[in-house]
Amino acid sequence: MKKQIVYKCKKCGYISQGFFGKCPNCEAWNSLEEIEKENEKKEGTKALKEALVLNKVDAKESSRVLTDMEEFNRVMGGGIVRDSISILTAKPGAGKSTLLLQVANDLAKKGHKVLYASGEESESQIKRRAERILDETSKNIWVQSTTFLDDVISQIKKINPDFIIIDSIQTFVLREFTSRPGTPTQTMECAHKMLDIAKNTEKPRMVFLVGQMTKDDELAGVRALEHLVDTVLIIEGESQEELRSLMATKNRYGSTGEMGFFTMTENGIKSLDNPSLYFMTLREEENQVSGSSLSVIREGTRPIILETEALTSKSFMPYPSRTCECMGREHLNTLISILEERAKIRLMDKNVVIKTTGGIKLKDQAANLSVMMSIVSSKMNRPIGNDCLFIADVGLTGELKNIPSLELRLREAARMGFKKAYVANVRTLKTDKFDDLKVIKKNHIADVIDEVFS
Repeated sequence: MKKQIVYKCKKCGYISQGFFGKCPNCEAWNSLEEIEKENEKKEGTKALKEALVLNKVDAKESSRVLTDMEEFNRVMGGGIVRDSISILTAKPGAGKSTLLLQVANDLAKKGHKVLYASGEESESQIKRRAERILDETSKNIWVQSTTFLDDVISQIKKINPDFIIIDSIQTFVLREFTSRPGTPTQTMECAHKMLDIAKNTEKPRMVFLVGQMTKDDELAGVRALEHLVDTVLIIEGESQEELRSLMATKNRYGSTGEMGFFTMTENGIKSLDNPSLYFMTLREEENQVSGSSLSVIREGTRPIILETEALTSKSFMPYPSRTCECMGREHLNTLISILEERAKIRLMDKNVVIKTTGGIKLKDQAANLSVMMSIVSSKMNRPIGNDCLFIADVGLTGELKNIPSLELRLREAARMGFKKAYVANVRTLKTDKFDDLKVIKKNHIADVIDEVFS
């Protein structure tokens, strides 16, 4: 027998793992006394696992399961690994449960058994959501509404599912621990239980945990939870907006930073398989407007055509405003300073507003030239042709700088039918292998402005 020290309230009988001056249950002061609790040792411990020779280990290349959502497969690294545990987090209303329910139904239609355990919703609530977003609910999906992970584990042994969803991990508890749901002890112990289920050598399973998000837009709980799982997924996007982006901040089986795009509709989340068409405005030649320019950014391993819009207006205040939700204000001020000092574009008395189509964040330095050209276009009130792209970083000297994966971006531009692309003067870049796309090399931002607006 193994003895454990616990604390019991003399008035109400509440048992706590730690000491409190005031009982959390009846709020009586100095009522907790130390007692010894006897627990039986767990029988049938697992046999010792021997080490294996690395070059003889079966890598199981074919152990990925594909869904019908291409964007989801991309973020996961080419599909869901069978013996993996992942966690998905997002703000309330971003679509965590909706996305996983659609993935679950997709896998169920392919013959996989699915168990959806929810500590936040009842079975009827899950059923109503399924009727709203799914054309047809598969018979291979089981749902369970409980906050006790012990009950979920018993159903796993009974149903023997291939795909398990725990929504959300912070709401589940194990009966052997007396702490509340969401505490580090309960969350980590529940996660470890699901890890053992996912990594079972006799029956590997795909496990997805839904994680709550803090007000700082981070995964709630201890950092050890992120270290425990194989993949950490984050859905970005406001609940009132249509666009959703799914990003992997950690992935043991694929590229970190890979991003997939979706649109939220009344009928659920839809995969956005060609995002380049979404992030730019198609205009006829006679409908061109000033203040718009195009670039090719890279999200993960994929190039995307992105439109940047700028608006400059006369400021009647001593300090003109700089407004930009898609990039930092300091970054925007730097680009404006380069335009004023190196290209002699007067903006000190102008308010400048920058935004991107779709609201995507500008984290790629390759879009800097495009941002600056959109500002110049708005300032001069002269439009830039819809067939023209700007793919380069700009240094403090005004010189165009090379950026990573330039050839990949140019191939995407050629695929989308663009005619001209302004890039830095990279000597190793061959400009004659991009079909009808004319690649124009320039050394300085002033050279680009002179040619485009001459």
